[in-house]
Amino acid sequence: MASLHKGRRLMGEINVVPYIDVMLVLLIIFMVTAPLLAQGVKVELPKASAEPLPPDAQEPLVLSIDKQGRLFLNVGDTPNVAISEDVLTARATASMRRNPDRAVLLKADESIPYGRAVDAMVILQHAGAKKVGFITQPLATRKPMGAPADSTAGAVAPVGAGAGSAAVAPAAAGTPAG
Repeated sequence: MASLHKGRRLMGEINVVPYIDVMLVLLIIFMVTAPLLAQGVKVELPKASAEPLPPDAQEPLVLSIDKQGRLFLNVGDTPNVAISEDVLTARATASMRRNPDRAVLLKADESIPYGRAVDAMVILQHAGAKKVGFITQPLATRKPMGAPADSTAGAVAPVGAGAGSAAVAPAAAGTPAG
């Protein structure tokens, strides 16, 4: 019986080569699938608690869009009268030619379609605006989504008089300036 065990000895080690092979296969699988799971649309969300802009010597060009989608510009004899897109283009272009560094702000009702605000930004860009800021309500006075609007919706208020905050953004994302 002693001669049976003479040729083979027991190994006290574990063969780890199969485990290493499995780990490498798993590593490759995770490296391939991880980027596919992380894909998504990168969006920089607007911040509603933006700081007010410092007061300038010259009043900024403010384009207001009321709940019905009508356009109002604070330039001209009648800033509280709705204007057409052609009149807006002419007035904004003339204003931007006089002072190309003038601040341009968009004050839009939150219930208007997003496309209407983008159209207004494109008009302002064609008029010569390099950057367009958005006028927002401070967080403390902001009404919850879906709350009934008050009777002052669409009225143009002076920006320097605490009408809200303004955040400056590029004129129209994805389109060349000028």
